[in-house]
Amino acid sequence: METKRHIPAFAYKLMLLAATVIWGFAFVVMKDAVDVLPPAQLIGVRFLLTGLLMAALFHRKLRGSLNKGFLSAGLVLGAVTFLAFWVQTVGLAETTPGKNAFLTATYCVIVPFMLWAITRKRPTVANVGAAVLCVAGIGLVSLTAGSFTIGFGDLMTLLCAVFFAAQIIAIARFSKRYDVLGLTVYQFLFGGIMGLALGAATEPFPGWQAVTNADFLFNLAYLVVFASGLCYVLQNVGLAHVPEAQGSLLLSLESVFGVLASVIFYGEVVTGRMAAGFVLIFAAILISELAPTRKRSGQQDQPQAQPAADDEDYAVA
Repeated sequence: METKRHIPAFAYKLMLLAATVIWGFAFVVMKDAVDVLPPAQLIGVRFLLTGLLMAALFHRKLRGSLNKGFLSAGLVLGAVTFLAFWVQTVGLAETTPGKNAFLTATYCVIVPFMLWAITRKRPTVANVGAAVLCVAGIGLVSLTAGSFTIGFGDLMTLLCAVFFAAQIIAIARFSKRYDVLGLTVYQFLFGGIMGLALGAATEPFPGWQAVTNADFLFNLAYLVVFASGLCYVLQNVGLAHVPEAQGSLLLSLESVFGVLASVIFYGEVVTGRMAAGFVLIFAAILISELAPTRKRSGQQDQPQAQPAADDEDYAVA
């Protein structure tokens, strides 16, 4: 028999923060792994293995999920997730890592406006101001010195930010109707199949000797177990209980932890410019957390991504 346990709201925000730490350090791992296996194939293998692992762990969550609505939601999530990661990697090949990180982080600005287009719910001044402040901070942390020009790689990275914004909104919306862990399983299975199909059609296979190397297998294990499986459980459960605008801001910290990983593993020096970026990002999160999302007079404050009333608290076996 399952028991319902109350989980405080801040715990879901900590889940998102933990995911960004793991993802930040995954930049180092991904850089090494993609040198062995091309982008679409790497994402396909990573996602498919993650989906199979999660299906084995959460098979009870899949009971009753073989229906059109559940599978369609999983297919949409799988498509936007794969496209986001694949387009981001294509963009990275044609631009600098600093620009790639900065432009990807613009999804936290896109989310409120995408919600506005979908739900007619106008973004608040606080949400827009916090998002702009957050992007400015990430720019100070991630951008390399030099001129800012828009090339093919930059445009592809901006496109990936659109897919990441769509993913955040889709997770928050679908999780109101379907079990979030079951959705995550299908998200990875469908995304993995798409990656392998595209990779088989467009990319050369590097050979079994390369993909069975011990270093590559260690990197792949990190990407599958931690950066995909654990992180997406944390993200999807967290986004089911955190408003989309706040969730996107917390997840944008991935770029900051990516820089920290570079400092730890490559001895990069934190400049005054980077420190200023940390201050701006922290200020943006404070604004997002402290500013009310709606008027509270005469009613309880509820997050925008609150699960449907009949879902109650998240069920823990």
